[in-house]
This record gives sequence, structure tokens and C-alpha cells, in this order.
Amino acid sequence: MCLETAQVAELAFWENLNWQHKGVDMVRSELVQEILKIHPDLRQQEVHAIVDAIFGEMSDAMSVGDRIEIRGFGAFSAKLRKPRNARNPRTGEPVKVPPKYVPFFKTGKGLRDRLNSEGCD
Repeated sequence: MCLETAQVAELAFWENLNWQHKGVDMVRSELVQEILKIHPDLRQQEVHAIVDAIFGEMSDAMSVGDRIEIRGFGAFSAKLRKPRNARNPRTGEPVKVPPKYVPFFKTGKGLRDRLNSEGCD
């Protein structure tokens, strides 16, 4: 398999993130700390700004219907949920739920392979 330089750099970045949060959610501040461990030359404010900019751009793109693909990791998109009939759990009354868009994530091959090879539980 022949990888381009950008792909190699991206894979190296994700491989260097040493997430030891098995069974625990990682929050934005922990992501910033992990990036700072890899790039100690950056200031915490700079990393916060970068992370906020990335998530902001992703949110903006998805809000206008764009798809975001991060090779080896996965793709983010918005899917339309059809209108449906549901029930109010408290009263049991029928409720009409209007159509709405929901975020959707499809894992990439690299992430799927890594999850299955490391035996995540």
C-alpha cells in the first residue's frame, strides 16, 4: 500500500495520541492535554483555539449538509429522520414527531481494523 505524505502524517498523529481512557469518555480538555503531550512547543491556548476551530468548522459544514471525511478514522454527515408517530412516555398519549436531521458517523476502515485488532471491550 502506497501512502501519500499527508496520509502518513495524519496516521502518525492519530497513532501518537496515547488515549488510555478505556471505558471512560474523553472530553475536549483531555484531548487538548493529549495534543500538548505530543506537541509541547505549543501553548495550551493555541491548542484550545485549534480544537475549537476544527470542531466549529465541522459543525458549520454539517449544518449546511456537507459530509466530512477523515481518512482512516471515519466520516461525519447529517441524516434525515422521517416523521413518525410516537408516544409520550409520561402520559402514553400519541405524539407526532416531525422530520429532523441527526448527526451520523460511519467508521473508516483504519479505525474499524484498530478496534478489532486490539480487542476493545
